Amino acid sequence: MNDKKKLTSLLIIYTGGTIGMVRDPVTRILHPFPFDNIVDEIPELKKTGYQLSSFTFDPPLDSSNINPEVWVKIVAIIEENYHHFDGFVVLHGTDTMAYSASALSFMLENLGKPVIFTGSQLPIGSLRTDAKENLVTAIQIAAALKDCVPVVPEVTVFFQNRLYRGNRTTKHNAEEFKAFQSYNYPYLAETGVHVRFNYSEILSCNHCDDLITHKNLDSNVAILKLYPGISQKVASAMLNVEGLRGLVLETFGAGTAPNEPWFLEVIDKAVKRGMVILNVTQCAEGRVEMDMYETSIELEKRGVISGYDITTEAALTKLMYLLGRYSSNNEIIRDLNKSLRGEITV
Repeated sequence: MNDKKKLTSLLIIYTGGTIGMVRDPVTRILHPFPFDNIVDEIPELKKTGYQLSSFTFDPPLDSSNINPEVWVKIVAIIEENYHHFDGFVVLHGTDTMAYSASALSFMLENLGKPVIFTGSQLPIGSLRTDAKENLVTAIQIAAALKDCVPVVPEVTVFFQNRLYRGNRTTKHNAEEFKAFQSYNYPYLAETGVHVRFNYSEILSCNHCDDLITHKNLDSNVAILKLYPGISQKVASAMLNVEGLRGLVLETFGAGTAPNEPWFLEVIDKAVKRGMVILNVTQCAEGRVEMDMYETSIELEKRGVISGYDITTEAALTKLMYLLGRYSSNNEIIRDLNKSLRGEITV
């Protein structure tokens, strides 16, 4: 009989990004290093006691080149390996990480294992890199158990000592190590000498063995950010794009928009054609309250849906997911008004 304790096994998925770069000693040019040799770059990983495996995108992708096809590929990798690993760490460029984490939160239904996104502001080979701490801690959190159950069975982002719900996250700084923020939802964990989990804010899974993946995304969506002086020509051009099915409307404050007749008419016609329009505030913090001001009530009258306190990143990817899943606008609107993966506070 073999009494040897099974090692916690984690799959590291390297999609690309700054974290996986090292500088050539001769040319000084940054290039990706093979993650099969990750222990050579981060010998601290030997001390974790976990069984680590890796999958590297070939070629690695700058995060500005990430698109729905890449999200489907990541989901397929997780699905294929779901019963072989206890958790997953996705290494990703920071610029679009919040979009990817949001998308995967919707694409992975009944998720019962951690999927943690992380990256870095400086390459892993730099002297002052933040990559090692982010990666090592993300791995530790992905392996964390409480009563033999994963502590964080959801899609998250770990960066600079904080663990955030993925679909609540926004990149808010291009220079500081603290690159991400979750303005409308508490962090799930904070790390220092100890890892302190905010257990009451972490999603639980009642169907942890029944992972359902959704790979049909509809990218016929767009974002229209309102601004003082927006013209009829500009708004009409966006709302009349051929094939456009969903629009994230970034409004002012608590969800207000111009109440000029031409603007409301453009909105009205788009909704009557079948377009789903989701109202999201431009403010980093706060929520849409469409019954507060006359200028937002007029949008509500014309069928614009409240995004509550959702981020733009989560709004866009939730629309892609729902438009790809349902043909009926009634079903799409029903789920836009629900918190499916903890993305909104209703």
